[in-house]
Amino acid sequence: MLTTAPTDLSLARISHVFEVAPRRLKSPRYQISGNAFDFDTLSTMDDNPLQPEFFERQDESPDPDFYTAPRLVVHIDDYAIAAAGRVYGELLPKQGTLLDLMSSYRSHLPADLDWTRLAGLGMNETELRENPQLTDFTVHDLNADPRLPYGASEFDGAVVTVSVQYMTRPVEIFSDVGRVLKPGAPFIVTYSNRMFPTKAVRIWQSLNDRDRATLIATYFKRSGGFGDVQARDCSGAQGDPLFAVWACRAP
Repeated sequence: MLTTAPTDLSLARISHVFEVAPRRLKSPRYQISGNAFDFDTLSTMDDNPLQPEFFERQDESPDPDFYTAPRLVVHIDDYAIAAAGRVYGELLPKQGTLLDLMSSYRSHLPADLDWTRLAGLGMNETELRENPQLTDFTVHDLNADPRLPYGASEFDGAVVTVSVQYMTRPVEIFSDVGRVLKPGAPFIVTYSNRMFPTKAVRIWQSLNDRDRATLIATYFKRSGGFGDVQARDCSGAQGDPLFAVWACRAP
């Protein structure tokens, strides 16, 4: 069952773990529909390692066991799906080769992107096979093996939709996403406040929406190979919230 996340423990309350150094993020090069999210003082966790215990989970059983039964449902509401589609439509190139990482039953990319390829990588074959947007798919457990089964510079863009909270080795995964992207290609991470709580990592559940953007920005920075990190609150006036954090692979 998906639940909303507890937000009673903010980044400020774990300042004994993170010494947060302010770092201003540049304004996005793209005009995105939705509310401006004030990230002028957005920080990255520059001076402290991401501790292993931050990525502990309530359920440490093998992830393939959890995903054995297909879930042929979407995990955010129609308003958040529309918001994800808008940000993907703004940032991803048209007629490109795209990667939907941690994919499932639906991808939420707008059809007018007119991609030549949309590769899906996920945990359940039935969900991936039932996704009408994918041109091909691979079943692969990124937490067990962060190395993506693709060649270098293979994709014009990549997305993770409301699933980054399940990554137990995010820096390694982000690093390998950089490997499979072409120079200048965007990697877009969208998130909401819903999750499978037993599989979401400990630090994600301890942070509020703003600090989750800080965490994702840290993944980008520590993975290397990406340019400036940018972020927006893409939420509408109603429905589930939707936030986006992205960066482009460095030339």
